[in-house]
Amino acid sequence: MATKIPAAQQRMFRNVFICKCCKSKIRADPKKIIEGKITCRKCKKRAFRTVRKK
Repeated sequence: MATKIPAAQQRMFRNVFICKCCKSKIRADPKKIIEGKITCRKCKKRAFRTVRKK
């Protein structure tokens, strides 16, 4: 089993959100996501979730 590199983990999972409707990835500030200021580029919705770590 490979060791997890902290720098790589941050690049992959920090500030990355997935649209619940069209499943596209968006990198944004979590504060703006909570406030509802960020919209999806594809479907223009505001429903996001965080990336699930494997």
